[in-house]
Amino acid sequence: MPNYRRTYVAGWTFFFTIVTFKRRPILTSEIFRYLLRNAWKQVQVKHPFTVIAICLLPDHFHCLISLPEGDDDYPLRWRAIKGKFSRKYREAGGILLSKNKSQRKRRESTVWQRRYWKRQIRDEDNLVTHIDYIHFNPVKHGLVDNVKDWPWSRE
Repeated sequence: MPNYRRTYVAGWTFFFTIVTFKRRPILTSEIFRYLLRNAWKQVQVKHPFTVIAICLLPDHFHCLISLPEGDDDYPLRWRAIKGKFSRKYREAGGILLSKNKSQRKRRESTVWQRRYWKRQIRDEDNLVTHIDYIHFNPVKHGLVDNVKDWPWSRE
């Protein structure tokens, strides 16, 4: 089994990529975007963090968040956001795929990929590079011709 290493730095800024299970384009639905936003806000109230930039695409999203001083628990936030969204997704009639043995054992849903991609932001130049990457992503994926045309991106 792979040994995934994560860095934990209190009060730091991180870049994340969160992907739907089997890259299903469930985030194109207005109701599911609404449910994700609600889950996000609920977790943000209980476990604060600052959003620097975010871009929501059909099957994944990228975001830059900063944690409060003295707090390094980003996994708790992603577990809560993904869990809240998954429950509401199911209640709203979202289609779930069949689970394998490992998913049943871990009580996982088939809404999100188990893992996520994370990068620690090193300095101001690195921050600007990641902000540009986030906002250019819809163009890269051929969803729009211009960054300004993508409605689900914000700074």
